[in-house]
Amino acid sequence: MLERPDVVLAAIPLLAISGVALRTVVALSGVGTGLLAAPLTPLGFVAAFVFIVRELFSGPVARAADESR
Repeated sequence: MLERPDVVLAAIPLLAISGVALRTVVALSGVGTGLLAAPLTPLGFVAAFVFIVRELFSGPVARAADESR
C-alpha cells in the first residue's frame, strides 16, 4: 500500500517533467506555435518547487515540528 511519503516522492519528478511533456504535445499537435509552447517547459519545474515548499511548510513534518514546541 502506498504511504504519503511514497506519493510525495513520486509526484515531484512527475510534476517536473509535466511541463516538458505538455510542451511536446502542443508542439506535435501543430495547434500551438513555439511561442505558445515555450512558457510550458518551466511550468513543470515551478509546480514541483511549489509542491516541495508546500510540503515543507504545511506537511506532516511541519505539523510535527509545530507540536513539539
